[in-house]
Amino acid sequence: MRYMLMLHADEAAGRAVAPQDMARFMGQMYAYQQALEKAAVFISTDALVSSSEASIVRVKDGEISVLDGPYADAREQLGGYFIIDVADIDEANKWAARCPAATWGSVEVRRIRDRSEYAG
Repeated sequence: MRYMLMLHADEAAGRAVAPQDMARFMGQMYAYQQALEKAAVFISTDALVSSSEASIVRVKDGEISVLDGPYADAREQLGGYFIIDVADIDEANKWAARCPAATWGSVEVRRIRDRSEYAG
């Protein structure tokens, strides 16, 4: 089953990290990706731009509304993700716990629905 590991962290705190520390963190993330690849569970990963460059689009009664970011008064923002293919939620949670991002933020784990689960 495919799972998305969503990496949440405080963007303001991230901007305050010294460059040499950030380089070390990114090295840890690369090593984590290599471990996923070696275990043959890795599908993809990407980092996201800051929430200040994001927007939310809503359509209600035919009216389009665009709200530029940052749009949420939240302590942590979604900064990136990994998609993995593992047997079950327990294995996905174990991989999430190994993710270095879990030490400076949180990792949300969600199963990706298979297309066969959609009605119709």
